Amino acid sequence: MPAEPKRPPPLEHQLCYSIYSAGIAIQRAYKPLLDALGLTYPQYLVLNVLWREDGQTIGALAEQLALESSTLTPLLKRLEAARLVRRTRNPGNERQVIVALTDEGRALENRAGCLGEALLDASGQTPAELGDLNREVRRLRDGIYSRIGRWSPDRP
Repeated sequence: MPAEPKRPPPLEHQLCYSIYSAGIAIQRAYKPLLDALGLTYPQYLVLNVLWREDGQTIGALAEQLALESSTLTPLLKRLEAARLVRRTRNPGNERQVIVALTDEGRALENRAGCLGEALLDASGQTPAELGDLNREVRRLRDGIYSRIGRWSPDRP
């Protein structure tokens, strides 16, 4: 008699679903703030990376955001159309495109503030609790990458 196939546990018992749905909930909490800035969450993430270190290649941005360059390019085009970034060819390597903030993109940082305040309010947790959770999720992510290999934009 063949063994009965294993069934997946219900979604509420799956860590991957909890993390996925928590991400959606967080984005919903951020949405009113991002709408007021005229940004999507992925656009905010790109700007956040550039606010920390301006003038990065598309490849470097893709690596930090765990996105494919082909996914990032249309997003960058929209940010450029909104006059928040500019894309230029690297004079030292014509194959590379450098993404840099415009004056408007830099000024938006002050208006954006910290979305963490919205998360604190929406979650009902303390900064220490959210900090502990963030460290645990990063530890999980890093542990997974240490076993499957780092994400790379060149990897299929």
